[in-house]
Amino acid sequence: MRIAFYAPMKSPHHPNQSGDRQIARLFLQALRAAGHRVDLASRFRSRDGGGQRRRQERIAHIGQRLVERILRRYRNQPAHCRPEIWFTYHVYHKAPDWLGPPVAKALGIPYVIAEASFAPKQAAGPWRTGHAASREAIAFARAVFNLNPGDVAGVKPLVSDPRRLVALQPFIDVAQFTDPSAAGGVSRRMLAERYSLPVDETWLIAVAMMRVGNKRDSYRVLSEALTLLEARPWRLIIVGDGPVRGEVEGMFAHFAPGRVSFAGMLASDAVRALLLHSDLFVWPGVREPIGMAMLEAQAAGVPVVTGRNPGIAEIVRDGCSGRLVPRGDARAFASAVEGLMDAPLERAAMGARARAGAAARHDIATAGATLDSVLGALVAGTWP
Repeated sequence: MRIAFYAPMKSPHHPNQSGDRQIARLFLQALRAAGHRVDLASRFRSRDGGGQRRRQERIAHIGQRLVERILRRYRNQPAHCRPEIWFTYHVYHKAPDWLGPPVAKALGIPYVIAEASFAPKQAAGPWRTGHAASREAIAFARAVFNLNPGDVAGVKPLVSDPRRLVALQPFIDVAQFTDPSAAGGVSRRMLAERYSLPVDETWLIAVAMMRVGNKRDSYRVLSEALTLLEARPWRLIIVGDGPVRGEVEGMFAHFAPGRVSFAGMLASDAVRALLLHSDLFVWPGVREPIGMAMLEAQAAGVPVVTGRNPGIAEIVRDGCSGRLVPRGDARAFASAVEGLMDAPLERAAMGARARAGAAARHDIATAGATLDSVLGALVAGTWP
């Protein structure tokens, strides 16, 4: 099947790493692994983070001009080379899809969205232009793949048939984390030397960008929680970077030298090696929608302590593969971390269940099969 793929918030080829870019790439990988020919329709970024009406109008105008260009490109191709489906990843009021609906309508092909969110309260807010466009796109979609259960309430009233809203578990290529060779031959002792870590202490790990908003708030809660555990034998490795790195480093500056290691941005194989040899993944997840790094940690057999959010609860099962605590509660977070530090056998059992659960519910092959089934039915005309 020929698929035109588009990610309005951030292209899968965007130079800045993020969870959004990672998920867009995973969708491309899943679709191609299922045997589909996927064309990146555009790298146009429609996101307006500041709620500026004139900027939104300008973005919409650029989008309209790009629609004409995209249509010319596809119409100049032989019929057997044109897309049979338009697939957009991530639509919401700050990043509406100005391209997919008009192109799909002009070509007479199904329009599909993966991950859509809709907040009625934004109708009269600073993003009302993008809000209206997102509402129209979601209503026009023949299928909406939903990754975050927290989005269902807002999206469901917009789809003409509830069967068009398809639940899809967040997914990764689990084999990259479950295979011992994923560590690239790096041992715990080698990592201990590299990051100046005692081999016999508990290694805590956090993997997250350093940005204002949710990420910064989560780092603050993590620092507050670990301050309550200063007397315990642990070391924290932080993987990530971003515009507020200096501020984040300041949050942990009061700890004794060597307690917290800032690894910065690392290549994927280096992150996998750290996950495979860490004891506990710790991330408060303040207002975190999904948490892909937590899924990677679990695939590597590492239990997770995090905040309770609808999307995260789909990944981390409380008492089974980790611990969920009230969002933003540093004391409850510290208690959960301490409990697992003191229970190595329970921690190991949780890690084994986390790895098994990731393989059973969150593997890219499973996601690809769901996508393939729905898209095939759409093209065949048998989908609701």
